[in-house]
Amino acid sequence: MKKSILIFLTLLGGITVSAQQQADLVISPVKVIDIKTGKITPDQAIVVRHDTILAVTTPQRARQYKAAKTFDGRHQYAMPGLWDNHMHFGGGDSLADENKNFLPLYLAHGITTIRDCAADISAQVLKWRDEVNKGTLQGPTIFTSGPKLEGYKSVWIGDIEIGTTAELNHALDSLQRMHVDFVKITDNTIKPELYLEAVKAARQRGMIISGHVPYALTLQQVTDAGLSSVEHLSYVWKAGVKDEAALSRSIANGEIKGRDINRYILAHFDTTAALKAYRHMAAKGTAVTPTLSLGQILAYFDQDNHAQDPYLAYIGKGLQKTYEMRVKRVMKDDSTAIAYRKELYEKESAILPLLQKAGVMIMAGTDAGYLNSFDYPGIGLHRELALMVHFGLTPLQALQTSVINSPVFLHQQDYGALAASKKADILLLSANPLEDIHNTGKINAVVTKGQLLDRSALDQLLNKVKAANAH
Repeated sequence: MKKSILIFLTLLGGITVSAQQQADLVISPVKVIDIKTGKITPDQAIVVRHDTILAVTTPQRARQYKAAKTFDGRHQYAMPGLWDNHMHFGGGDSLADENKNFLPLYLAHGITTIRDCAADISAQVLKWRDEVNKGTLQGPTIFTSGPKLEGYKSVWIGDIEIGTTAELNHALDSLQRMHVDFVKITDNTIKPELYLEAVKAARQRGMIISGHVPYALTLQQVTDAGLSSVEHLSYVWKAGVKDEAALSRSIANGEIKGRDINRYILAHFDTTAALKAYRHMAAKGTAVTPTLSLGQILAYFDQDNHAQDPYLAYIGKGLQKTYEMRVKRVMKDDSTAIAYRKELYEKESAILPLLQKAGVMIMAGTDAGYLNSFDYPGIGLHRELALMVHFGLTPLQALQTSVINSPVFLHQQDYGALAASKKADILLLSANPLEDIHNTGKINAVVTKGQLLDRSALDQLLNKVKAANAH
């Protein structure tokens, strides 16, 4: 009888073991932050298989999974990896390696996804994107526009210049052959009517369209045409004047130009008109990426010229050289011009709560990369989130602009939460970012595509980039 019971228990034990599900990683215990609601659930375990979350459950229930690796979460705060929804690779082929060093910088700062808003090294960026997706290159997931659309003789290097409908269609054909993730259109020399045509044509092809906005057009015109997102706050700030259509006509006719445009907006901005314009923007589903960081750096350059920033050790010398154009321009400003640029920056940035109130989808993006002086890949996003809170968003709202709104914009349903079937891009923090947004920088570990990088591994990424730039 005893022998029979022993055999039964042995078989039962075998059944229990065989019923265990395989997992690659279990992180436990952690406090899981729901970025959609702000709810924090303590004493949780996150179970990962390949690049996907299998379950978020209690540590006890997580024992049903047989994990190749476990990680002591030490009751840290767990949230989805951050997104930088506006950055740039570029500076020419000779700087490709320096640009590639952005990838570990992003991961080391908890940013597991980036959106490249037009590059002049698109062939390399598309290659990196595909290699990251295949797992042969370590880095954040990359979504890229490839080269942007512009008019003839644009100031931008590497863009696709168009002036006719035929050239527009050819350009969109080429972008689709590249399998870009969205289309970027800027406003340097493109004809306003062709800009609107480009937005409509791209939308008809099912493409996402991100852009600057020609000042000769109104916000309503571009949103009605189907623009998916406005990049940079200045373009939506203009829509807050009492009669934007009249201002746009004056700009189109050459009656108002240069710095007088911003002076006009300063004098005629109206909160009621702005809310009306922004509510229409929200109704049309057009998002905005404010990119507060670069404006703040340049506006207050007289107080901090960033020449002694420790982070410069992580930026290649060639890329630092691309900063010089903007630096030389702000260095020419006298005291009156300095006061004016600060006023402009503060007034533009102050519309952030109005956009939130109107229901516009706001996305966190830095404008970091080449050319944009001292606007750093990696650490820059934490600065951007802090600026969003400074100008009126709550820490939760700021986190939503990065973690939730960015994937929604790109129609990526596998991101935005720590939950079963979502991507295993995870950020572990030692302090609660809902209490203080600066706590996003207190990173203890990052999981990217299911691979865990503890603090030591993150530091190694940083040291490797620093060493590469020291030569």
